[in-house]
Amino acid sequence: MGTLTIAAAQFAPADDSAANLETVRAAAVDAAARGAALLVTPEYSSYFTAEIDDRFVAAAQPLDGPFVSGLQDIARDTGVALVVGIAETTEAATTEAATTEAATTGAATTAGPARFRNTLVAVLPTGELAATYRKVHLYDAFGSRESDRIESGDPEQLPVFELEGVRIGLETCYDLRFPEVTRRLAAPEHGAADVVVLPAEWVRGPGKEHHWRTLLTARAIENTVWVVGVGQTPPIGIGASVVLDPSGVAVAAAGSTPGALVATVDTAVTAAVRQVNPSLALRRYDVALRALPGGAARP
Repeated sequence: MGTLTIAAAQFAPADDSAANLETVRAAAVDAAARGAALLVTPEYSSYFTAEIDDRFVAAAQPLDGPFVSGLQDIARDTGVALVVGIAETTEAATTEAATTEAATTGAATTAGPARFRNTLVAVLPTGELAATYRKVHLYDAFGSRESDRIESGDPEQLPVFELEGVRIGLETCYDLRFPEVTRRLAAPEHGAADVVVLPAEWVRGPGKEHHWRTLLTARAIENTVWVVGVGQTPPIGIGASVVLDPSGVAVAAAGSTPGALVATVDTAVTAAVRQVNPSLALRRYDVALRALPGGAARP
């Protein structure tokens, strides 16, 4: 059994990585002052523009670049672990379509739009990089096309790390709409996570606030697991960060303005809920990797 105090800082990242790093630093200082051991910030905390275009690609950095190095300094300086969304560089510089055409026709490869990875990094208070997660389910919905510029992560990733005896699983934004992601993180034979944290840029729109809260609550209830959703604030995101216990009860929640909430995750609560509702133990189905159209099992 263990407890972990978590801070969730919601804000609207700018198109300025250095400024965003200072925003994370200020949030970490505040989290430390409020007794938190872990700070979670939104998806795309390193850089954000409304359009995912060449500017986004140019702003992407490697894991050993200045933004992640800055996060490591912040973690060491404040003694607070971090889960932060970043734009990470990738080697993929041509579109799949252009590469396939060149291979089948013998024509010269035509460079297509460069891509980056939508990545979460988990940094321990020592500055050690404890885990990374590259978003698997890209946001090709509601009129958006993340896959035009973002390289999908390996679906076999199982991003779980431990802090103060509590196991923390990672997923990102649109992954929330796929219940098997959280199930793999929480299931004892897979990730065995005590809490799932989900940084997001949940785009505003009709019914979207309802979708966000409903889906987060469902993931908590069906997996009897703590869930922490952390969103970007307006003008693009909805904010609405929340910490849910394994019964789906909100123990802390935010509105749409920038700020931070703090709550303590307690695995004794999880054990009590699972004693009454042993749904994970009563499962009759497992989660298996689904092949993509054409037979490919991964990107």
